[in-house]
Amino acid sequence: MSLNKEPEAGRVASEEIIDNPDEGIAEHIREYVATDGRRGQWLPGWKAPTLLLVTRGRRSGKLRRTALAYGEHDGHYVLVASNGGAKRHPDWYLNLLQDPAVQVQIRDDRFAATARDATADERPELWKLMTSIGPELEAHQRKSGREIPIVILERTHEIEK
Repeated sequence: MSLNKEPEAGRVASEEIIDNPDEGIAEHIREYVATDGRRGQWLPGWKAPTLLLVTRGRRSGKLRRTALAYGEHDGHYVLVASNGGAKRHPDWYLNLLQDPAVQVQIRDDRFAATARDATADERPELWKLMTSIGPELEAHQRKSGREIPIVILERTHEIEK
């Protein structure tokens, strides 16, 4: 599977966004949105802040939002699709395979971005970065039985509030 394809056009800012169905994550998202990330920016157990990622559902076509810890590298944002070490990729990553155009919120900064998989050359350095801020990723990798994708978000333009 690969994210390295052109994003689909037609993302409309006024569309309804459906938050992650996990109630704990949904509450985290609500707090983050209500305070422009002043609260809800940190996930318990992580040494990294969180961002809000909006993808387009691959089956429903609806906008879906989740909260994810992220790292920064060379002016880009880095995500890890660990899914808690599950054998299956997380839904947000599967959505990116269909449409890599995303919306991102980091604190009060909202922007559009294009997601792509890290290359084989980029992976070692980015994995080291992400395990330094989320040490449990090593256990997730062992448990999952799959290569956990590393995703790079490349900012394309600002989104009006």
